[in-house]
Amino acid sequence: MSTKTTDTFWKRFFKGIVIALGFILPGVSGGVLAAILGIYERLLGFMAHFRQNFKRDFWYFVPVGLGGIVGIAALSAPLEYLLAHAQVIVLWGFAGAIIGTLPALTKTAVSQSKRDWLDLVWFFGTFFISAGLLYFMSELFGTLPANFGGFIVAGALIALGVLVPGLSPSNLLLILGLFTPMLTGFKKFDIVGVYLPIAIGGVLAMALFSKLMDYLLIKFHSRVYHFILGIVLASTLLILIPNSYAAESISYANATLSTYLFSAVALLIGIGLGYWMSALETKYK
Repeated sequence: MSTKTTDTFWKRFFKGIVIALGFILPGVSGGVLAAILGIYERLLGFMAHFRQNFKRDFWYFVPVGLGGIVGIAALSAPLEYLLAHAQVIVLWGFAGAIIGTLPALTKTAVSQSKRDWLDLVWFFGTFFISAGLLYFMSELFGTLPANFGGFIVAGALIALGVLVPGLSPSNLLLILGLFTPMLTGFKKFDIVGVYLPIAIGGVLAMALFSKLMDYLLIKFHSRVYHFILGIVLASTLLILIPNSYAAESISYANATLSTYLFSAVALLIGIGLGYWMSALETKYK
């Protein structure tokens, strides 16, 4: 193997490790990271036109996928530890990262057409409906089990986070009660119970929604992004609100003054990181 080929392989492998952050960190979008690293458009084109682009792109993305697996396995254990020992601080930091991306996401929403009253209807309708559904989801539909089927859903959400830059799937997984079990499975390298169903869900979502997303973003760009804004804002608020119905929920029971101070600092740092990440996406998209 030539040095040039090796460099190319390892560069793509490293990109996969970075994109893995978007799979497991609430507030971070895999799609945004893919855009920053310059492979988002090629990935979307590959999935939207799989048969036509298979020969050209399949082996290109193999090291990206391998890097993603390694990144997930390496990052899961420390993140699980932080959530167990500093939950409030970590979740406020994650919420800050999401808030920091909102200005860029809002700007993207009106980048191709001016905002109209229907955009606002989409946004507020999505916000209130998704907030209610997500908050009472366990009460209305029961808890989504952390089993093979549940992790297929998790994989589909992760894939949507790659397909839609700015959409972070991990905050939805937190609300659904799948986030901590997913991290535990990643840490234990549970291939059959966690990695496999997530991969199945991801591939299915990519196959089913990549062409649809490509079409919707072309035809209804503003509507789609106002829809995304509503979901992102609702799910971010719900991360910070205790929920007796949810399988996983933030708890302020043992919070002290220092907890709130560190949480405020984490929020501000998160906002800064989110804003910086969005600026990078705009620069390198």
